[in-house]
Amino acid sequence: MPPKKASASSNAGGDEKRKVVCKTIEFKKELIAKYESGVHVNEQQLAGFSISEDVICGKARQLYRDLINKDHSMVPEGFDFKSSRGWFEKFRKSSGIHFVVHHGEAGSSDKDAAEKFKVEFANFVKAEEYHPQQIFYFDKTEIFWKKMLQRTYITHEENPMPGHKPMKNRFTLLLCSNASGDYKIKPLLVFLSDNPRAFMKSKLPVVWRSNTKAWLTRQYFTEWVHEVFAPAMKKYLEEKKLPLLCLFMIDNAFAHPSGLEDDLTDEFDFIKIKFLPPNMTPLLQPMDQ
Repeated sequence: MPPKKASASSNAGGDEKRKVVCKTIEFKKELIAKYESGVHVNEQQLAGFSISEDVICGKARQLYRDLINKDHSMVPEGFDFKSSRGWFEKFRKSSGIHFVVHHGEAGSSDKDAAEKFKVEFANFVKAEEYHPQQIFYFDKTEIFWKKMLQRTYITHEENPMPGHKPMKNRFTLLLCSNASGDYKIKPLLVFLSDNPRAFMKSKLPVVWRSNTKAWLTRQYFTEWVHEVFAPAMKKYLEEKKLPLLCLFMIDNAFAHPSGLEDDLTDEFDFIKIKFLPPNMTPLLQPMDQ
């Protein structure tokens, strides 16, 4: 039996459907291209605002209304864009955005004052003729090596899991290097116990200290500067045949005493200690980027 020939009405209906599909695809492409340009997201981030799922979905609905007002023919009849949770998940995967946690210090930093300090610091270094090998900076980090995740997946039938007290076993590590990056001072490590069983501290290339909180105290920091940093830095400058000049940059933490430079012995009187301005540490210190 010969195949049936398509009627003119069926061909017309197929053409209309194809037109609707093409318009829908073009509309989606324009909507995605306009939003994925990142202009809105970047502006919100620079202004210090948080960007949530509701904000992104609200912006998508606004773009949809703008496109409709621009050209009604772009939207097929009966089509209604809803920025649902399903749409957001597809958009998140296609655009590569992900969820992060704000760092409190950076959010409260004075960006204008930080830029001004950069200019003043550059002029100071040039006037005093400091070389990058003579400029040292340090930062500390805390590693919670037994802390568990706060979120977990469960099945639909399970009840919510009871909370647990998070383990705060940690150690604090102080790292120091010069601006050129070719010399690193022996780190200071503060642990919970003085003689841990897991390893022998005498074989580790660190200065070992301990207290019940594993905190970097003013006493530990001062001892490290006098006994480790100053002698090691002087030896390095002599080996490199550089002038005995050193600029030691410090932030305004409680453990960093303001009179540290005055307490240095005459042997290390060439060390100049300069404190970073308050509320600018996340924007200025190189080891916190």
